[in-house]
Amino acid sequence: MTIVTIDKLIPGGQGIGTLSTGKKALIWGALPGETVEFKITKEKSSFCEGIATAVLTKMERRSNPRDPCYLATSPWAIMDYDYELEQKSLLVAECFRQAGSCTNRPSAIRATITDGQAYFYRNKMEYSLYWDNATDKIHLAFHARGTHHKIPIDQSSIERPEIFAEAEQIVDQLNAQHQSARDYQSILVRCDQQGNVASALFKKHAPHPQMPPLTDQLLGHKYSYSPNGFFQINLPVYELALAEIQKHITTDKVLDLYAGVGTIGLSVARNHHLTLVEIDKAAYEELVTNCKSADSGHSAFPCENVDFSPADSGKNLHFPEKNVWRGGQNRLTAVCTDSAKALDFITPDSTVILDPPRAGCAPQLIERLASTKPPSIIYLSCNPITQARDIAPLLSHYRITTCQPFNFFPRTPHIENLIVLKHR
Repeated sequence: MTIVTIDKLIPGGQGIGTLSTGKKALIWGALPGETVEFKITKEKSSFCEGIATAVLTKMERRSNPRDPCYLATSPWAIMDYDYELEQKSLLVAECFRQAGSCTNRPSAIRATITDGQAYFYRNKMEYSLYWDNATDKIHLAFHARGTHHKIPIDQSSIERPEIFAEAEQIVDQLNAQHQSARDYQSILVRCDQQGNVASALFKKHAPHPQMPPLTDQLLGHKYSYSPNGFFQINLPVYELALAEIQKHITTDKVLDLYAGVGTIGLSVARNHHLTLVEIDKAAYEELVTNCKSADSGHSAFPCENVDFSPADSGKNLHFPEKNVWRGGQNRLTAVCTDSAKALDFITPDSTVILDPPRAGCAPQLIERLASTKPPSIIYLSCNPITQARDIAPLLSHYRITTCQPFNFFPRTPHIENLIVLKHR
């Protein structure tokens, strides 16, 4: 075993320290100020990664994790919750520091917002299956961090209790039928805020079964979504983020890129001239369903080979019928295309909402924002590292008026961060 003292936490979630050789060590299960023994899991020329096996010197903010499987699911359960919130605000600052000079850092990063619920918050969980040779039975399992090795579990505290109970019931049925774990890929379970559960058992080498849609409300608006599609997993905190976003909608025209099933745009700007863009076809179909619900009382316009001429673009955009939905009074428009190819919808009189995947925005999208200079850009990100990278080229034209982290993923290092840019 090797010993190291941890200096700080890093955006990836590990503690970092320096070995006597000068090599950096990135360690799971260790907190700043602690001296730990650790097992090396990955070795490179300039750094190594590992997992703490013994804490020789503990810091006062350490707490005992609830679950034996915490390293797989909730690696930050080793610290008290207030310390977690403090560290997430500090890590957002670190992400902006790493993106470049100090001019790239928000002047004031707010305290991380939470609803106070540190456990039992996830509305979706996927479980692996583990075969116990001693008992000839299947158990729920997660993958050990950084490996393909499965660890059997009998409790987990980050998902809603209805989800774990449903997964256990499926495993009980498989064991009653003397099934083998090797025939199955995983179990997916999701529930809505009312506790209604949808689940699926995924067999290997077989199409995934269709799951009936669930519905939930956000800011008083109803949304339909597929249980195995993308939908936020912590809705109470997501609502807090939506309420903050809504404060910054200052134009009649709003463009929602990477719109998913529409929960941002339709929650904060459904009464505006709103265009929502989404590339995933399954998500787009759900987006149209939610647009129709938002547009009830108006007659939708039939769209046949629609031609758009977005204001100030000087271009005519052509889309096939299946890729466009337009609502009554022409206020709501949904478009199925890549957000990076929807550049002509970015106009100087529109508020632009961005909620990209972890990889961030395409370079050409950032270039279009810089050249077009919409009055406001609202950027919600699940990866502050790529968020800081993306907004750095915009800061010659924009100032950061809001930098607000949200704790969508308690007891994990994952951070959701909201940046609001206003044109100078």
